Parts: sequence; C-alpha cells; structure tokens
Amino acid sequence: MSGGWVVTGAGGMLGQDVVARLSAAGEKTTALDRRALDIRDGGAVRDAIAGLEPSVVVNCAAWTAVDDAEAQEAEALRLNGDGPRQLALACRESGSRLLHVSTDYVFAGDASSPYAEDAAPAPRTAYGRTKLAGERAVLDVLPAAGHVVRTAWLYGVGGPSFVATMIRLERERDTLDVVNDQRGQPTWTVDLADRLVRLGRAAVDGSAPPGIYHGTSGGDCTWFELARETFRLLGADPERVRPTTSAAYVRPAPRPAYSVLGHERWAGAGIEPIQDWRAALAGAFPALRAAVASGP
Repeated sequence: MSGGWVVTGAGGMLGQDVVARLSAAGEKTTALDRRALDIRDGGAVRDAIAGLEPSVVVNCAAWTAVDDAEAQEAEALRLNGDGPRQLALACRESGSRLLHVSTDYVFAGDASSPYAEDAAPAPRTAYGRTKLAGERAVLDVLPAAGHVVRTAWLYGVGGPSFVATMIRLERERDTLDVVNDQRGQPTWTVDLADRLVRLGRAAVDGSAPPGIYHGTSGGDCTWFELARETFRLLGADPERVRPTTSAAYVRPAPRPAYSVLGHERWAGAGIEPIQDWRAALAGAFPALRAAVASGP
C-alpha cells in the first residue's frame, strides 16, 4: 500500500473536521466529497481505492435526512447500506482499514441505561434500518479490518445543527419550546474527528480491535437541557427556554426517547472516551457563535 488516508463524505460537517484533524496531524489525506466519489458506484469506489491504496478509509458519507428516508427507504439504503459495502469490498482488495460512521438510530431508543456496543439493535425508522445494513456490511466483509463508530446529536461549524439553530433563535424569539422527553449525548464533530484519527492509527498498528465503538460525548441531557445550556453560554436567560413533549413535534420518523451510548470498548484500544458534553460545548462555543454570526 502507498499509505495515507481517504475520507469519503469529506464535504459534510464531520468530514470537514476529520480532514482538518488529519491535516493538523501531518497525515497524507485524500478528501473525497460526494461529487468526487459516489460511494454507491461500486466501480468508481474500487478504482479510487485501488489507485490510492490508503492505509485507512474513513466513511463519513451518508443519507442523513431522517424523515425523508421514511418515504425513500430504497434510495437511503443504496447510500447507507450498499455504499459502505462497496467501500468494504474495495478496502478488502487493497488491504485498507475502514472506519465507518453510524448512528444511535440502530437502537429502539427505549432503554433506561446506556446502550453497550454489543447491545441488540432494533431500529424503529427507515434511517436506522439503512444504517444498520451499512454496519453489518462493513463487519461482514471486513471482520478483521472494519471499525464501526456510532455517534449521535452532532454539532460543528461545518453544517446545520440544533446548537446553531438555538444560537440563531435566541436572537429572534422571546421564548422557545423545546422537547424535554428525548435524552442523548450532544457531540462536537471536532471531538469525534479526533477519536476517529486515533482509532485509525491504532487500527494500523494493531492495538485497536475491529468491531463497534461508540463515539459520543460523556454524560447526557435532553434537547431542552441542551437549549438552556446554549442560552447560558450566550449570556441569555435560560428560563426563556420552556419544556415541551415530543407530541408537540410529530414527524414522519419517530425520534428515540433514549439515545445514550456506553463507551466501554475504547479502553481496549488504549483511547479515552470523548469528554463530557458540557465541557465540549463550552470549548466549541466561540467557533459556533462566530459561524452563526457570519452565516446568512
């Protein structure tokens, strides 16, 4: 292999931060956005990976429109299920490791304690089913070189997010009603990008076992609590955020009530889990606030 890294879906919010983290680490990196590589195209994927011969491929490409997937599950499956399979097949031929980003939506979301990495999946949405298909494809094709990293509640400067929306709406509305019956782990894309890079390096040197990892922040909160913390960091009155229930925001795809993931497997790779969500949000906030202020 010629070595180096390939990042697919490099134009997305997470992909941008993965590329930035690799660049900062001095890694040889090829960034492929969806225009440069459609991972659904098996021939194009095979040619790209064979030509580059990377040590590690990080797949950040995905269908992320959760509600749209309910009516377009076949199309979502092509990107979320068959796309990762094409990448895995190409990585098997080239001897590359594959890090594939997945989601908390593979679970039912009805637990009362954090989901372990080996907890039984039970997706309740088309999006979750298609992402689970991608996980299984990667692990089936690459049992010794496939790493699946599930994440949730992502925010960052490179794309839309709940936190960015709250920053913007604080300026526009006197009060906000935010759901208080969905619990999860807000996760900064910079933190996740760092763990993906560490995991890829550990995979190359043989210290990170293949399989499933959970890449979310420590601790947990509801969307309501996240909104109030965002207001607090803005210097605004958190009492302006009022609690409501999911019944007030019915959507085509049901949202998980409980999306808290456990992080036990990182220890086996010699990598510490991501920091607590409050500390991460505070660290990210200056850049997030600046990005919203400079946006449209």
